[in-house]
Amino acid sequence: MSEQVLLKNIDNPSAHRIETYEASGGYQGLRTVLRNFAPDEVIEEVKSANLRGRGGAGFPTGLKWSFVPKDSPLPRYLCCNADEGEPGTFKDRILMERDPHQLIEGMIIAAYAIGCRTAYLYIRGEYGLSIEHCQQAIDEAHALGYLGPNILDSEHSLEIHIHKGAGAYICGEETALLESIEGRRGQPKLKPPFPAVAGLYECPTVVNNVETLACLPHLFSRGGEWFASIGPDHSPGPKLFCISGQVKRPGVYELPMGRTLGEMLEDYGGGALTGQFKAGIPGGVSAPMFPRSEFDIKMDFASLAEAGSMLGSAGIIGLDETASIPQVARRVTEFFNHESCGKCTPCREGLTWAAKILRRIEAGRGQRGDVEQLEMLCGGIFGKSFCALGDGAAWALGAALKHFRHEFDALIIPQSKAG
Repeated sequence: MSEQVLLKNIDNPSAHRIETYEASGGYQGLRTVLRNFAPDEVIEEVKSANLRGRGGAGFPTGLKWSFVPKDSPLPRYLCCNADEGEPGTFKDRILMERDPHQLIEGMIIAAYAIGCRTAYLYIRGEYGLSIEHCQQAIDEAHALGYLGPNILDSEHSLEIHIHKGAGAYICGEETALLESIEGRRGQPKLKPPFPAVAGLYECPTVVNNVETLACLPHLFSRGGEWFASIGPDHSPGPKLFCISGQVKRPGVYELPMGRTLGEMLEDYGGGALTGQFKAGIPGGVSAPMFPRSEFDIKMDFASLAEAGSMLGSAGIIGLDETASIPQVARRVTEFFNHESCGKCTPCREGLTWAAKILRRIEAGRGQRGDVEQLEMLCGGIFGKSFCALGDGAAWALGAALKHFRHEFDALIIPQSKAG
């Protein structure tokens, strides 16, 4: 078992209080930054440590920060994406409920790096305890001078405001999140311009995930070289994995990237509930699944991308021998169809038709040509929808059809009976 970094305080019942956080070394990373680093040096340190975003795409964090224009007269904003809506993902909730100051310290460091004085913490509305503990943490940090004007007697000032989401999966997409904060319907916006140039209120804006920001206090209290020494060179740093589904030991596990999907499900997830695993989903339901024969794939950004899937939110879902892949595909497609904002035709219409066909197949009334029709719909959605919601839905369905077509074919009515 590797050292616990992000989860080191998780079993302490008072870990959400500032005195417990400070006693375990909390806010030392911020002190180091304010004493020893200029804002541009913070960005360069994060680049050299190769911290990649923990929210889905794995984009290099320091590089994203560097896109904020240096000469813009407009205010700059930082938004933390805590709208954790991907099925199979619950790591950010654990961090906010159990150790919220870790996130608050990370937000202060990130805001310092980009010259931000106002930040927003966008939390999924259903996360009541997360909202409560994060607001408490903000109030405690204010009382001790970690937030507000002239933080720790420096020239850096910051206010953090919590914004509650209203249950829309699409608001996990960064431009839809910004639209929601501004009081409009959560729908993605055309890019470019990207948020770093024209984001919240058309001002330069950085959007980072909870886990990404929670890494920053440790990166600066222990150094970029230490951070980069954890895990593979191309995907370094501590990482949280959510394991759920038909497994014996579901939960959040902190491990370096690079373990195989099989190790995650068997060694940490405790194995299948019934018999053996049939398939595994590596990064939340929008990540294409793998059959058991491909469980040797490594759980890191590069390996999964090369294999035609993604690490995504690192929400690993195990499916055992009792799982019906057509049923899984139907439920996933219905979820994305329900959560589609309806802005673009490929996603709005394509997912509606795909869900209708999948319901027919699962009911044992599938018709000749249905599987081919689903494949055609996947091709009409992937790469043609306005945002990644349609892409993820089509990608996930396409992998189910690719690896388990025989299960779909078994539900197709023979032509003689259909006539």
